[in-house]
Amino acid sequence: MGSIILIKLTWSLKFLERMWHMAYKSRTLPEELIIFRILNKRMTLSEKDSQRYFHLKKGYEGEVLFDELTEKLQCECLILNDLLLKVNNTILQIDTLIIFSKNVYFYEVKNFEGNYYYDAKIKSTI
Repeated sequence: MGSIILIKLTWSLKFLERMWHMAYKSRTLPEELIIFRILNKRMTLSEKDSQRYFHLKKGYEGEVLFDELTEKLQCECLILNDLLLKVNNTILQIDTLIIFSKNVYFYEVKNFEGNYYYDAKIKSTI
C-alpha cells in the first residue's frame, strides 16, 4: 500500500510542475462545529459542551486565518486543506498540506491566546 501512495505522490509532483499556486481543496466547516452552533442557538449548553464548542470554533477560526496567509503565497504549489486520511484503520487529520515540486509541508494549526516567550537556550516556549 505504501508503494501505491508513493507512485501517486510521484505522479502528482510531476503534474504540479505545470501548475501555478492554487488551493486545490478548500476548508469546510467541521460537522461537529455545525451541530454545536445549532444547539447553542436553541439551548443552553453544558459547561463541558460549551468549552468544546469554544475550542472547535477557535480552532476553525485559526485555520481560516492560516488559509488567508497561504492564499498570498507567490509560488508554484498545491495547497490541500483539511485532509482526512485513513492509515491502518486510524483516521488522521491534516490541517494544511502544501506540495511544491520537490517538497511537501504539513501544517498543524493552533489558535492560542496569551503571552508566549521563546527561550533559545531551552528551545521551548514558556
